[in-house]
Amino acid sequence: MQTDKPFGVLVTGGAGYIGSHAVLALRDAGWPVAVIDNLVTGFRFAVPGDVPFYQSDIEDQAVLARIFTEHGIGAVMHFAGSVVVPESVSDPLKYYHNNTVKSRALIEAAVNGHVRHFIFSSTAATYGIPEVEAVTEDTPQMPINPYGWSKLMTERMLADTAIAHAMNYCALRYFNVAGADPEGRTGQSTAGATHLIKVAVEAALGKRDHVAVFGTDFDTPDGTGVRDYIHVSDLAAAHVLALEELVARPDASLTMNCGYGRGFSVLEVLDAVDRVTNRTIERRLEPRRAGDPGSLISDPSRIKATLPWQPQHADLDTIIGHALQWERKLSDLRDER
Repeated sequence: MQTDKPFGVLVTGGAGYIGSHAVLALRDAGWPVAVIDNLVTGFRFAVPGDVPFYQSDIEDQAVLARIFTEHGIGAVMHFAGSVVVPESVSDPLKYYHNNTVKSRALIEAAVNGHVRHFIFSSTAATYGIPEVEAVTEDTPQMPINPYGWSKLMTERMLADTAIAHAMNYCALRYFNVAGADPEGRTGQSTAGATHLIKVAVEAALGKRDHVAVFGTDFDTPDGTGVRDYIHVSDLAAAHVLALEELVARPDASLTMNCGYGRGFSVLEVLDAVDRVTNRTIERRLEPRRAGDPGSLISDPSRIKATLPWQPQHADLDTIIGHALQWERKLSDLRDER
C-alpha cells in the first residue's frame, strides 16, 4: 500500500475486539500497520489478510524488536490484555501479569526500539466509584478491582517513561465499548463475552436463553447499573486522531476519556434491544457482581477540545443495530468453519 505516513504502527491485540477496529481505522487513514496477537482471545479472521501478522506474545522482546525493524514502527497502539472485571477479582495475578507485567515488557521494547509514540488502551475502571456524576480526567483514580489497578499501573509506567525517554503517549480511558464496524468487517467475536450489548443481541438471536441483570439495588433511577456506551468505531477513530496529535506535538502526552457523556441503565439497554429486534429478551435478576460500580458516565469535554473528534454513531439504537448485524454474520462465519 502506497502511503505518505512517516512510519508504521504496531497494534498489539489487533485480532481482538477493539484492536481489530483500530487496525481498520488506521488502514482507512493510510497508516501502514502490523499486528501482534497471541490469539488467546483474538481471532485470526479479524485481521485483514494483507496486514503483517505475528502470532506471539508482547512479552517476547526479540519478536518485538524484529517487528519494529522490519516494519519501521514508530508508534505502538496497545490493546492486548485481559478485560473481564469479575475475573480480575477472582484471579488478580492473571490480570497483574497480562495487563501490567507484559505492558512493562512492551514499553521497554518500545524504548529500546526507539519508538516515539505510544497509545494505550486504558479504562474508566481506574476511577473506581467516582463521587461525581460525570467523570473528568482529573477525577481521583481509586480503582475497586484488580482490572482497574492493572491498567492504572500501566498509565503510571507510561508517565514515568515519557519523562525519562524520548517517547510521548496517550492514555485513552474507555467507558463501555459496544457495537461493530458498520461495514461488517469485524466485531465482538468472543464466545462467552460479558459485554451487555453483546450478550443481549446473542439472546435476541436465540444464542442465549436469558440475560442476567447483575444488581437491582444500585443508587440509580431504576436500580440497575448505568453506563456510558461508546461505539467501537468512534473509539477506533479517536485512536487514529490521538496518534496524529502525538506526532504533531512530540513533547506532549495526553490522557483523555472516551465516552459520549450520557448513561443508560441495564434495563434501558435491554428495552432498546427489544425495540431494535422486535423481540422480548428474558431478564433474570441476580445479585451484584464484585467490583461493579453503580454508575459510570464520562465527561468527554477534553477529547473534544483536544482532537477533531466528531462521533458518527452516538445513538444507542445504532450501536445495537451494528452489534446485531455482526452477530448474524458471526453465525455464518462459524457455520463455514
